[in-house]
Amino acid sequence: MNVPFETSQPDARVRLHPRMKKLLSHALTSLFFALTTLTAWPQAPSQDGKVNQSVRERLVGAWRLAWLEEEGADGNVHRADCTGLLDYTRDGHMSVQVMYRDPQAHQSGSAQYAQGGYEASFGSYEVDERAHTFTFHVEGALVRSLIGKDLTRVFELSGNRMTVKAANPTELWRVGWERYDAEPQGGN
Repeated sequence: MNVPFETSQPDARVRLHPRMKKLLSHALTSLFFALTTLTAWPQAPSQDGKVNQSVRERLVGAWRLAWLEEEGADGNVHRADCTGLLDYTRDGHMSVQVMYRDPQAHQSGSAQYAQGGYEASFGSYEVDERAHTFTFHVEGALVRSLIGKDLTRVFELSGNRMTVKAANPTELWRVGWERYDAEPQGGN
């Protein structure tokens, strides 16, 4: 019977047979190259072309308002005629500005967030990736009653687009944003 190792005494050190040494050497070399290749191999992009970025990293940057839907005075949801900017920074800060083109037409809807047809606020944010929400901690706002509030928002990312709505089901508004580095897709 061929044994891959030899010992001359029961408590002596184990010596590998030359064939076993060669086999072990090849196995370790193959393992080294496999691990090196796998760690250097480029990662597959996600559905929207980003390479394993966290949701928070995907939020960072400037977004232009594509559309805003809100409840009108008649109780129905309408698209508002407005423009805006949303900005997330890497260090966890954000700001948002929305301007209604006709401030007189803006009577209801997000009146709790805007004054004179203009919405502006800034603060910090936290992301809950599992729940697809972020919480906006308002530090300053045109509507001063918002200062100090924590506004939780539900969001959905799809490529260079993001849809945001209130986590509160009684607030009937939705906002569509597009990255500034992306080509506009209509809407605004």
